[in-house]
Amino acid sequence: MKMKRFLLIPLAIVLVAALIFGGCARPAPEVPEEIRVGCVASVTGMYSGMADGGVFGLQAAIEDINAQGGVFVEEYGRKLPIKLTVLDNESDPIKAGSLAESLVLQEKVQFLICHNEPPPMHAPVASVAARHKIPHLTNVAVMEPWLAMRAEVSPPWDYTWALGFAIATPGAPGTIWDKPGYTIIDTWKEELDLFGDQTNKKVGVFASDDPDGVGWYHLFPQALKDWGYDVIGVDKELGLFPMGITDFSSIIQEWKDNDVEILWGNCSAPDFGTLWRQAHTLGFQPKIVSAGRAALYYTDVNAWGGDLPNGIGTETFWQPQIETYAAIGDTTPMSLYERWLEKKKRPLNVAMGYGYQVVQVLADSIERAGTLNADAVLKAIGDTDMMTMYSRVKFDQETQFARVPLFLGQWQKTDQPWVWECPVVFSKHDFLPATGEFLFPIPYE
Repeated sequence: MKMKRFLLIPLAIVLVAALIFGGCARPAPEVPEEIRVGCVASVTGMYSGMADGGVFGLQAAIEDINAQGGVFVEEYGRKLPIKLTVLDNESDPIKAGSLAESLVLQEKVQFLICHNEPPPMHAPVASVAARHKIPHLTNVAVMEPWLAMRAEVSPPWDYTWALGFAIATPGAPGTIWDKPGYTIIDTWKEELDLFGDQTNKKVGVFASDDPDGVGWYHLFPQALKDWGYDVIGVDKELGLFPMGITDFSSIIQEWKDNDVEILWGNCSAPDFGTLWRQAHTLGFQPKIVSAGRAALYYTDVNAWGGDLPNGIGTETFWQPQIETYAAIGDTTPMSLYERWLEKKKRPLNVAMGYGYQVVQVLADSIERAGTLNADAVLKAIGDTDMMTMYSRVKFDQETQFARVPLFLGQWQKTDQPWVWECPVVFSKHDFLPATGEFLFPIPYE
């Protein structure tokens, strides 16, 4: 009998402990109603063409995800819808930081995202993300200026993972970007390889003096020289100008006096519109013109007026004819474009592919992390290797940057009500053949 009582003592202790600790067990985590995501975008101002398509792409991807119930978060055992809040920075980087603070402190967003805009527009948001430890996933457009800015900041932008394209830096050997079609310089070179010998090989270069333009100006002239072209005035930085300049006549006259037949550059759309309008007035008519950033979007080139867009080349990105992709639900690149046409009633804006892609990566990262914990999601973003609406996304761990493919487009007249479209005229990628023929020389009327 004593032995039985002795054996029952440990059992009683176990039962009491179970009651004590069971009563103190942590409650199940409270399930949030939604995943709160914020975006600071240039809805108005000089970069509004980028936000026009980019925000559409963000919203379209979120609509597709929410139509399926949201993003599955293992921690809560259910799907959560995404709520997106977009604030307009008016294309002013100074305003971008305070708006990002507002998103974090007032809207209580858990993640910051953005589509393709120039590097300076993202820098203040990256600083806010680092300060508040908020994962920030964005397309910063140009790699070299972004990485140069990133190398100089303190604290570092460790909470920002960026997508974009390179100006001239080749992909590291053995990476998925170690091939043609991932830099502006090899994409643009196609037009010179085919038509350069039909010019006098004299080139004028131009760029605005912001980080994007300066990065371009310091890389392209040397490449042109290496290819056997004569770059006019680069020793005295002819064509490098402050943003907002209104008189390009002295620059244009020097190009004209030196019989320049090729014009390449990078600046905002309003600045190029002013330059190109004055070039027409002064009778400067180069055979080839490529204008990075300035000629990306219909609303921008259409604002130049008249026939000024005709024949202007530019790097270009996502297209509805892309054959290799992964989207959400039944959406395809073409159906996304058709949604755009139905809503906007104007031609393709390639930034929609960027926006859609960013949301895909964020949603996939949250699902793989299984939680909304910032550091867990941040790590999952860095570990991303997935196909998206635009391209395969895989980040370089050191730079926290992933490259996207490029094509060369050229603005041409059409019989559509909007008149201007920008078909792909050169492509190094088998998943998107060229969709148009290159106009050479530019037809002036």
